[in-house]
Amino acid sequence: MSDTQAVTPLLELIGIRAGYGTIDVLHGVDLKVLPGTVYALLGPNGAGKTTTLGVASGQIHPQTGSVLLTGHEVNGVSPDRLARAGVCLIPEGRGIFPNLTVEENLRMCTYAGVSYREVQERAFTQFPRLRERRAQVAGTLSGGEQQMLAMSRALATDPAILMLDELSMGLAPIIVGELYEQVATLAHAGLSILIVEQFAREVLGVADEAAIMLHGRIQRTGPPAEIAEELTAAYLGIS
Repeated sequence: MSDTQAVTPLLELIGIRAGYGTIDVLHGVDLKVLPGTVYALLGPNGAGKTTTLGVASGQIHPQTGSVLLTGHEVNGVSPDRLARAGVCLIPEGRGIFPNLTVEENLRMCTYAGVSYREVQERAFTQFPRLRERRAQVAGTLSGGEQQMLAMSRALATDPAILMLDELSMGLAPIIVGELYEQVATLAHAGLSILIVEQFAREVLGVADEAAIMLHGRIQRTGPPAEIAEELTAAYLGIS
């Protein structure tokens, strides 16, 4: 759009350098997630995608650079405070309580001040399969059902931005398609979404902007259709 530059990004990373201990992983990362858009961050294992989400969610403090939420710097703000401000991360591996039932997992969301009835209604409307599994222990659900439960828990608090780490990992293509249909629905309703993926076909179908990350740097940002043409070269290590 012509007025993109006038829109304040919901989330912005500027010149982020970060890592673990003495190991540098990110080497000057810049990205912007505009309100009501889906931003896909793509790249092979070890590219720095999960570390980027860690910085954006407050779990990893950058050595240099700035993290901005609706234009306000939030460097050093705790993950809990960022979560209360609307930053919601679903980590790789789902992010559920495997020893609790589906209902008990959803009830945990009420500690954020949302009524249990609202949480249930929203979860079971978005993912009818969870209603059928409501009394089942979450750890015994299929991988796709666990991801549905994780998304339901995340959405219960009406986040400002939803960050998804490898949504499709280990799931059958038909389930991945269902989950990305839900992502598209959420995006159309105005939710800002930052998705990290290694395998990208489905996410490019719902993304407004996409980027390729290699070796801790974002190498290319652009429309999903253009990025799709460059992915094969990126995974093969071709510059």
